[in-house]
This record gives sequence, structure tokens and C-alpha cells, in this order.
Amino acid sequence: MIEIKITGIRKDNGNHANPFEAVEAYRWVQPGTSNGNTTERNVIVGWLDNGYNGEKVQAYVEQVLPRAYCYVNQSIHGTRFLQTRADEVRGNNLLSLPEC
Repeated sequence: MIEIKITGIRKDNGNHANPFEAVEAYRWVQPGTSNGNTTERNVIVGWLDNGYNGEKVQAYVEQVLPRAYCYVNQSIHGTRFLQTRADEVRGNNLLSLPEC
């Protein structure tokens, strides 16, 4: 399994009823490797849905412990995006990450 840590978001500056739809790209790193980049939302969603080079991909946010894992959600408009599982730690919310 490949794990990627989401470290930032890039928004499209649109007026969205669902703020997760405004995220057009995610900045990520793969801990323990030199892999990392800012990648478009649909590509990251595809990795979580279908894997990458035959391996399952799991994404998480870890501004503070414990980490919050991401899942793919879909808006009523059909836009697929990452969202973190709800917990008590606001710092691990995707929308709380710095913009890149």
C-alpha cells in the first residue's frame, strides 16, 4: 500500500456551495521517499479509487496527531473530492491546510 500525506490545497476561487468542490489540487508527499508534488484533484481521486501502478493508495492529513484519513466523497453536482473523516482535531481538516 502507498500512503500519501496531504500537506496543502489549491482552490479554484469559484463560488461553491460545497467548499470541497473549490479544491482543484492537493499538495502531497510520500513519507520516507522523495516523492511529492501538487496534483490535480481528479488524479488524486483516481489514485484512491483505482490505485497507482497496481498498488492501493491511502491519503491522510497529519497536522497534529492522530492523523485523519481521507476518503472520496461526491457532491450533488457529481464532483468527486477528498474529505477527511470527522474527528475532534480541527487541524487535520483538509480545508484547514495551507493553500499552495
